[in-house]
Amino acid sequence: MKKIPIIAVVGPTASGKTSLAVEICCRLNGEVVSADSMQIYREMDIATAKPTPDEMKGIPHHLIDFLDMGCGFSVADYVSAAHGVIRDISDRGKLPVICGGTGLYVDSLIENIRFEKTVSNTPLREELKELARNKGGAYLLDMLKEADPETASRLHENNLNRIIRALEVYKTTGETMSEQIKNSRSEESPYDACIIGLDYKDRQVLYERIGKRVDIMIQSGLLEEAERILAVPSLKTARQAIGYKELAPYFDGSTQLEECILNLKQATRRYAKRQLTWFRRNKSIIWLYPDEAGTFERLADSAESICKDFLKGKTQ
Repeated sequence: MKKIPIIAVVGPTASGKTSLAVEICCRLNGEVVSADSMQIYREMDIATAKPTPDEMKGIPHHLIDFLDMGCGFSVADYVSAAHGVIRDISDRGKLPVICGGTGLYVDSLIENIRFEKTVSNTPLREELKELARNKGGAYLLDMLKEADPETASRLHENNLNRIIRALEVYKTTGETMSEQIKNSRSEESPYDACIIGLDYKDRQVLYERIGKRVDIMIQSGLLEEAERILAVPSLKTARQAIGYKELAPYFDGSTQLEECILNLKQATRRYAKRQLTWFRRNKSIIWLYPDEAGTFERLADSAESICKDFLKGKTQ
């Protein structure tokens, strides 16, 4: 079967992925397929930095803003949906351009990982949730480090859903989540992928971009968005998103707004570090540096050249 050529633009938050992916689509007749685990949800617009219509520049964006906040959506769900979207884009003679910072989504899609259904263990899951309430996420993450250090290294203590799921898989099946992922790579990928990564030679430039983005979010109504979502206890996944949980102490009156905003900036910087750690493991990524390029036009020219060379090789 002939493989579908795709482009992927990856990197940390606030690195400029969306702008570059949209520009690639404008130049090479493409459409964006989002790979962001939070931008899938409706109403979570500001905290997730969901692209505005102006930023989209008329380019179709898929797998964004389509799911109610209370709905679950697994990596397996994403891979299944993205496969269908990519086939449709390619069948219409356009170039699929993956864009996002959720490394697990990107890797699972490109590597064609097949997720096996594991036995659900509701009593164990509830037991782990109770343990988290009593002893905190760090305690559960330490448990996971002993059982599955590879998966634990990719997770933050606040990401309780995935920590609990990984522990549930291990304690129910005797097989770690990382082992399951490795064993699931049994079918060849249907894609030829060119992956472009964005990073900054001067890390401080990235951190300044993150700080400015948070300031703009506040000005754009993040407080109102966070207050609305935090007011609904059942929205557990949404309430754990960066941009909401850091502001919770402000709404309960325990912390001043200025301190919460500083904590949000720090949490976002830490998230960017984790994203870079994930993507740096992939030696096939071609890295570009916006601060080294100087202007967005030069950066886009470099990306276009990389994409054209890749696509030319697929047509010869």
